[in-house]
Amino acid sequence: MSIRIFNTLSKSKEIFEPLKSNQVRIYVCGVTVYDDCHLGHARAAVVFDVVRRYFQFSGYKVNFICNFTDVDDKIISRAARLGITISELTNKYIQQFYEDMDMLGIKRADESPRATDHIQEMVEMISVLIDKGLAYSVDGDVYFDVSKFDGYGKLSNRNIEELETGHRIEAGRNKRNPLDFSLWKSSKEGEPYWESPWGIGRPGWHIECSAMSSKYLGESFDIHGGGEDLVFPHHENEIAQSEGCFENNWVNYWMHNGFVRINHEKMSKSKGNFFTLKKIYETFHPEIVRFFILGTHYRNPIDFSYEVMSDASKGLDRLYNLFLKLNTTSKKKDQELFSLIKKCTTEFRELFSEAMDDDFNSARALGYFFDYSKKINAILNDKEILITEDAALLVKEQFEVIEQVLGILSHNPEEWFKLRLNRDQFGKEDTELKPEEIEKLILLRNEARNNKDYELADKIRHQLGDSGISVEDSSDGTIWKIIR
Repeated sequence: MSIRIFNTLSKSKEIFEPLKSNQVRIYVCGVTVYDDCHLGHARAAVVFDVVRRYFQFSGYKVNFICNFTDVDDKIISRAARLGITISELTNKYIQQFYEDMDMLGIKRADESPRATDHIQEMVEMISVLIDKGLAYSVDGDVYFDVSKFDGYGKLSNRNIEELETGHRIEAGRNKRNPLDFSLWKSSKEGEPYWESPWGIGRPGWHIECSAMSSKYLGESFDIHGGGEDLVFPHHENEIAQSEGCFENNWVNYWMHNGFVRINHEKMSKSKGNFFTLKKIYETFHPEIVRFFILGTHYRNPIDFSYEVMSDASKGLDRLYNLFLKLNTTSKKKDQELFSLIKKCTTEFRELFSEAMDDDFNSARALGYFFDYSKKINAILNDKEILITEDAALLVKEQFEVIEQVLGILSHNPEEWFKLRLNRDQFGKEDTELKPEEIEKLILLRNEARNNKDYELADKIRHQLGDSGISVEDSSDGTIWKIIR
């Protein structure tokens, strides 16, 4: 089955056909680096990380570009308020971005261009637009003339009249049309500036992405992505200036992820329902955050609450519990068991591919994996035996697929449950016992069993159980895990 993508431009799912055989070129709008990353940034990063991973899993060579906007009004204002240089501010938050995203399991982009390193490319592109009569200069400012681009509004599916009355319009001096947008802004006193044919100034926001994407991916590429809030004006304006400059179909597929809501309301600083990743990580392991994001199809809004995150935590633990079972195997051969598990595995892989091929439906793919894990557990419980080595290897391969494509289940299961008990790093936990305390109790229990003091061994087991810890004995030793 071919990969199908919902294209925002056509408002329909389309079969993906790369411009170059077995190659995918993707550009995703990155962050404006003046503050800590929040849950909205995390969602976009996870969504397009999975898109990239699945293309690679499917055999494509992927060139993935994600930029940094490191000069704009918010950055200038924040740096002035803090009394530091713009580069000091942006370098700090670029480093913070990488730290937050690394913890979330986001692969680094092939290139992460900064706007300030590509001013010359922007000036050249603006010059072409002026020469073609699609842009005009007024007192050191340059604007794109939307009336000269016939397709303006095709991405947001609105005509110019609707856009003028229904959307925020960029302010500017001496614009011919209210919808005309800035390509170059003359600098005010104290602001950063660069030389240009129109005087000293700095680029507008929209021209950044057009210039950087074309430098690294060419004048036409496969996929452009970003949040739903970027459809208008940012991506609409990118299309106008890029297609006006290059005179071609600039991007084949437009992908946009849905909004993040907090307790059913859109996340907003003004509403006070705003969560940075650093704050969330104090309570929830980053892999739980990623798992939570993957549980909703990327185009749908996602609703964050601590209750939902707690449920996600328990769901991820259930998968790790099965993962843990795979480490304790029987050396005996059991053809019937292997055949049952192989049948379940074949069915799962078909369903998983079907879900991911259908517009990267991670929520459905995860649902199929939960069904698969339940079937494996039911087979083992019904037969009341340990899984055999060959069957365990088959199931572990599916865990590796999930890790490779969705970026979760990346920990050794024993390490995962120990991490979940580390209060200092991840906040309130499900047990009062620390990992080292659990290990000491298990050691005492094993000594009691060796001394045939079964009463003491049972008391320790019950004590662990009351603290939410399950103990399993096998020929390879004793394994503990969280059960609540």
